[in-house]
Amino acid sequence: MPVSKGWLKCRVGGFSLEADWHIEEGEVLVLFGPSGAGKTTTLRAIAGLVRPEEGRVELGGRVVYDSAVHISVPVHRRQVGYLTQQYHLFPHLNVAGNIAYGLPDRRQPDARGKVERLAKMLRLEGLEDRYTWQLSGGQQQRVALARALATTPQLLLLDEPFASLDNELRRELRRELRAMLVESPIPVLLVTHDREEALALGDSVQVIDDGRIVDQGEPLQVLGQPGRGRVARLAGVENLLMMTVESRNPRDGTMICTGGGVKLEVPLDAAPSDQSDGPRQRENITVGIRSSDIILASEEPRGTSARNRLPGTVTTVDPRPPGYEVTLDCGVPLKAQVTGAAMSEMGIRPGQNIWAVFKASSCFLVQEEMPPPPAD
Repeated sequence: MPVSKGWLKCRVGGFSLEADWHIEEGEVLVLFGPSGAGKTTTLRAIAGLVRPEEGRVELGGRVVYDSAVHISVPVHRRQVGYLTQQYHLFPHLNVAGNIAYGLPDRRQPDARGKVERLAKMLRLEGLEDRYTWQLSGGQQQRVALARALATTPQLLLLDEPFASLDNELRRELRRELRAMLVESPIPVLLVTHDREEALALGDSVQVIDDGRIVDQGEPLQVLGQPGRGRVARLAGVENLLMMTVESRNPRDGTMICTGGGVKLEVPLDAAPSDQSDGPRQRENITVGIRSSDIILASEEPRGTSARNRLPGTVTTVDPRPPGYEVTLDCGVPLKAQVTGAAMSEMGIRPGQNIWAVFKASSCFLVQEEMPPPPAD
């Protein structure tokens, strides 16, 4: 069973990186983080294009790098498929030639059969004789993926392979990649800074920032309602509100928080169980709310289960595909995501009075990291 696991420490110029991973057969581990965080350096080190200072890299039960015993298998012998955003296809070769490029006996029946199977699996049938400049962006991406798979890699490295494609094609190719992993179950390490992509493709995710893993786990848990301030900002949580706990209601599993003249009902935190109901020492917390979880209403809603209903004034309306981001002044700034149809029907415009509505369960508590103590 091909499993990829290992750890490494790298230094490139003044940048240092520490990484570790364990990916089972057919699983996708997502490296999520901003540009310059160390995601691509991690892939390059695993592939052998960057030499770590320390580490161990195991692919399909075979050790290809181990600094302790001076093992370093050359790049071309590691059996790693590496797909970058640029694809790096050969313009002088047709589709079949590009797919077969890494095979030792490209003209033999076995090689031709493999090319035919990959072309069928990735919907490239009938395009084998075309040159890459005659293909669409999505077709080029499929050719590059087929070429990476042709050598039967023990690990597939994907470095933001969908970033240059439009949203519709990106979603289509994500589905194809998932279908491909059912037929060819190999470990995949995917680099992205796109939250939707991480949620759609990842079985697990590592959030990386400044060369360090700052959080990891199931994608929906880590990126959906991130519990740490640093991760919440990297994951693009639009609303992070500094508030004060006014009271807790353990029976309902909620508590009341205030800040900026706003009162919210949010999920109960992990307060000690021996504390009684009612007011207690004021505690400062950060409440996160995703813009997609906020509903806008032209009038105050009645008869709704949503516990939070805030009046506000529209300050800005900005395009944010596939819709618009509406910023309200509710005493605190609050961002909501709406479709173009909703914006048109409601006539949303700056200066308009409007209501923001969201459930208590749509709020989540974010732990802010304390800065390191000053050096002596």
